[in-house]
Order: sequence, then C-alpha cells, then structure tokens
Amino acid sequence: MHNIRVIPRLDIKGPNIVKGLCFDGYRVIGTPEKFSEIYYKAGADELFFQDVVASLYERSNLLEIIESTAKKIFIPLTVSGGVRSIEDVKEILRAGADKVAINTAAIKNPDLLRQASRMFGSQCIVSSIEAKRLGNGKYEVWVDYGRQPTGVDVLEWAKRVVDLGVGEIFLSSVDKDGTGEGFELDLIHMVASSVSIPVIACSGAGQEEDFVQAVKIGLADAVSAASVFHYKYAELVDTLIMSYNKKELRMGEQIDSGNIEFIREGYGGNSEIFVNPASIGDVKRLMRKKEIFVRV
Repeated sequence: MHNIRVIPRLDIKGPNIVKGLCFDGYRVIGTPEKFSEIYYKAGADELFFQDVVASLYERSNLLEIIESTAKKIFIPLTVSGGVRSIEDVKEILRAGADKVAINTAAIKNPDLLRQASRMFGSQCIVSSIEAKRLGNGKYEVWVDYGRQPTGVDVLEWAKRVVDLGVGEIFLSSVDKDGTGEGFELDLIHMVASSVSIPVIACSGAGQEEDFVQAVKIGLADAVSAASVFHYKYAELVDTLIMSYNKKELRMGEQIDSGNIEFIREGYGGNSEIFVNPASIGDVKRLMRKKEIFVRV
C-alpha cells in the first residue's frame, strides 16, 4: 500500500478561511496564511485551497494569498475556484501552487481538462467533483461550490475526467460537508473502485476513526477535512493573534481571528452537532495503528 496523504482543506472567502454546513452558512475561522503555516508544521502532507465564491462571480482573488503562503510552506498546494482558462491555470501555478483543481469550467468545457493536462502535465491538474446524493446509489455533479445541479452523473463524469488526462480526483459530498457525520463512504468507494487515478476523499469527517473508514472502506488514496482540523487549531490561532488590535480583528481585516466563541458553542453553529476536533498527528497515529501507511 502506498502512503495515504492527509490534506487540510481551506475554504477561502476574501482574505479569510470560512466554514459552513453543506457548502452554505459560512463563518470566519481565521486566515489562510496563518492556518497554512500551522498545518505545515503539524505534519500536513498537502494543502487544498478553495475559493468559495470565485466561480459564482467568475473571478479568483487567491493569487496574493498563494504567493504569500508558498513562501512559508514547503508541501504541495492545490488551488481551486474560478479557474476558467489555460491562462488562469498558468497564473495560479506561477503564483506558487503545485496543482490546480477544476470543477465548474470543466463541466461547461471538458476539453479544458485535456488541454491543461497536456500543457502542464497530469500531475498538475485535479478534477474537483462536488457530489449530491440522488438516491438509489446515484450521485449528481454540482458546480459553483455546491450551488448548482448539472444533471451529470458523478460516476460517468469521474470516468470521463480520467480519459481527459487529469492526475487525480478531489471528491466532495454536498450532503456531508460540515456535518461531522463521517465521509460519504458509498460515494467514495464507488468512484475510487472505478477509476485508475488517486481519489482524495473530502467532506464529513467528525472524528479520527472517520479517516480510517474513508481509506479502508472507501478505498480513498488521500483524506481531506476542514472543520475537524480547524476547530482543533483555532484556539492556537486565537492566541497567536492576541497582540493585534481588537477593533481591527472585528472589522474583518486580513488578521481576523474568526468567531472563537461561535466555535465553542457547537460545531457548525448548531449546538446539537458536535465533532471531536483532531490534530493531524492524532489522525496519523490512529491510521498507523490501523496499519495504514502514512507519512511521518
């Protein structure tokens, strides 16, 4: 078995990391630069940046964040959101990203994946798939960060993107996102067992054991999560920014620490939904205990 990668996902809106429930209802958690540095030092294998409004507004504002982050971390960085052309891919890679993930534009123009894979190499191009459960074992591809249905079957699309030349699939569940209920195992297994490229499983992690199941049952090649990691490290971030002016923090400046009190009240802002926040080290230790190979 190859090493399973552990990849924090950072959903970004403007200058801040945000987190919501089922791709909606965002709350500020902190800043991507600060969390990226912490995750890098904590042992993350890669990072995944997602601009949550780029496709909606047909633009991407992550270039400066990518440039500043790439100077401080030395692990692969994948960037998604608002990628509409070969020129967009080129700019993101030039800014310091190692891979570019494409969803919305690829559904509209599948050949974009083929062109990008040929020009930059399959290892640089990721197919980001946002899946919505339909029932009867079927899933539909959604775009615009979980806002719009497409009528495209997830499994058929996953097989097609392999033929188009992408190097891996980043698979998210619209239904599971932010719930802490565990990964959508049927979805992950369906895709991972049907394609020849790595599948990164995302959405729903609420405890350490969930990561194990995504690999052992879902057959994922990598696991990604947001809240379960964010909420573990949020108080550390809050401590690090205490020296900043409180008025600036609450005005939503780049150094905004996020709503820590909101986090303490309950996962996702719902007092009835809780997770067991875990560090990257906690997750890797459990995976090793379960005989899953991970990087130290």
